[in-house]
Amino acid sequence: MPSAASAGSAGMNGSAASGTALRADDGQLGGPAGASDARAASADAASGAAPGNDFDARQTVLNHRSAENNYNFAVAEHDCYSKFFVNYCIDKARDRMRTVQADIRKEQLALDAEERTSRAQQRDEKAALQRAQDEANAPQRAADDARNAAAYEDKQRQHQLDQAQRAAEAPQRAANEQSYQQKVQQHALDQAQRGVSVPQAAANQQAYDQKQANFQTQLEQARQQGAQKAQERVEKQESYQRKQETAAQHRQDVETRQKQAADKAAQKQQEQLQEQQQQQEQQKLQQQQQ
Repeated sequence: MPSAASAGSAGMNGSAASGTALRADDGQLGGPAGASDARAASADAASGAAPGNDFDARQTVLNHRSAENNYNFAVAEHDCYSKFFVNYCIDKARDRMRTVQADIRKEQLALDAEERTSRAQQRDEKAALQRAQDEANAPQRAADDARNAAAYEDKQRQHQLDQAQRAAEAPQRAANEQSYQQKVQQHALDQAQRGVSVPQAAANQQAYDQKQANFQTQLEQARQQGAQKAQERVEKQESYQRKQETAAQHRQDVETRQKQAADKAAQKQQEQLQEQQQQQEQQKLQQQQQ
């Protein structure tokens, strides 16, 4: 009798020959425990899947069903080797496996079609939203484009005006340049007529520049001295003002002390007069009593 390993190998070969294709997340189930886990996972995925849009959960269910179908065929094929008509039993098991496989394949094609339709619908909705947004933003874009075009045209007009103004001023600039060159030439002729050589003219210019520099230096020194003296006058005025304030305060203090002394002297004199009067009254009383 063939072993369980040879039966499992034959089952796997049969499943490969049947053409059943699983996606990347397919799981291989082995043994009765694996089959029960596949049924439980299929039931959970089917119960938790949202109808019409949870393609991952539905794909998981189909993957588990395909794995369970392959496993059932392998078990049935293994059991067939213990029967008399082995080939007939295997063919019947393969037919049952292919029937389930065809159902799974049909559901797989339907799921793929639904997923393609859903994705196309999402793309269409996204494109529609984008078109609606573009249409809503069209007035703002048009206003921005118009404003940018107007600004560009203004810059172009201003550039053309500047170019025209420069072209109009070109003859005047050329005339000024010619006049300057004529003045330079006339100055050179005047220097030559006065018998001043080029080195002498350069020396004269240097001497003139030196005089101007000395004058500017003296002028700056005079300005600095004037500013310093003005600052000194301000400081002296402030010092004099402080002295005047100190003297006024001193006079006020002296007058206050003098007034206080006069008040004390008057008060003392008044007290003395009162004492004399009291003594005189006491003497009179004594005389009357005698």
